Amino acid sequence: MNEQYNHASRGTALITGANNGIGLELTRKMLGEGWQVAVLIRSAFPAGDPLITEAAASKRLRIYNADLTDFASLHQALDAIKAGESKLDLLFNNAGGSFSELSYSAQGRELHFELQTVVPYIITMELKELLLKGSAPTVINTSSNAILSVQSFDPALLERPRSFKKLFGPYAVSKLALSLWTKELAPQLAAEGIMIRSADPGGNNTLRKGKNSGLPFYIKPLMKMFFHHPSYGAGLLYNAALGRHKDQPGIFLMKDKVSGLKFSEHAPAVLSKVRDIYAQEFSAIRKSS
Repeated sequence: MNEQYNHASRGTALITGANNGIGLELTRKMLGEGWQVAVLIRSAFPAGDPLITEAAASKRLRIYNADLTDFASLHQALDAIKAGESKLDLLFNNAGGSFSELSYSAQGRELHFELQTVVPYIITMELKELLLKGSAPTVINTSSNAILSVQSFDPALLERPRSFKKLFGPYAVSKLALSLWTKELAPQLAAEGIMIRSADPGGNNTLRKGKNSGLPFYIKPLMKMFFHHPSYGAGLLYNAALGRHKDQPGIFLMKDKVSGLKFSEHAPAVLSKVRDIYAQEFSAIRKSS
């Protein structure tokens, strides 16, 4: 356990998708403000960042690796986190992405849905015991303002959508589904002592050279010219966890303001779906290992 690293710090935060974009800036912000940070990432951090290098060397930054969309890989990483961390005060379910075509996970579900809706639920449930050992434990699920574009929502189509559209198709729908189950689960977690919310990090320029972003062609030049540096989105996620709304469970935040959610009547069905996947598939891995 890493208890020896915790006494002089503000607490311990776990961040997924921490090695680039908003997640990287959030990691740097948390470290800069005296937090211990554990990260769950698929690829390595960019080389040559002095803060990241120093924090990793001093164990203020602890790195766990997994392909989050592969349940076997995710299971191993979560076991490593439970063995390596004594508590968690904050959990940022931030990993995500907009893919360029209809793709499926190792378990056979649409990739956006698996990564952005199902996996955050699994991580939250698996790490709940560590959160309950933390001080004012809080979970922030990274959503998106793209959910405002969703015109129809059918929980039965989340796993295998009938059509694909960049950004405004399965990406937006899966982010809406994330915010819906967050809202539905929040009262239960609040009763146990854990606050959970979802937040839109706003428009950030997260384009990376050599990576197909899955964005519509007309968005890329707009992103380069008008979107914020990823530190902006990191600030909004940080505020979602520790700012003026810290005592409000289940809300969805846009620009640090509470916003309504479309299709809220489907929230129970979405929660039931991710709960069943966790209970029937992910838990089966634990039983067989």
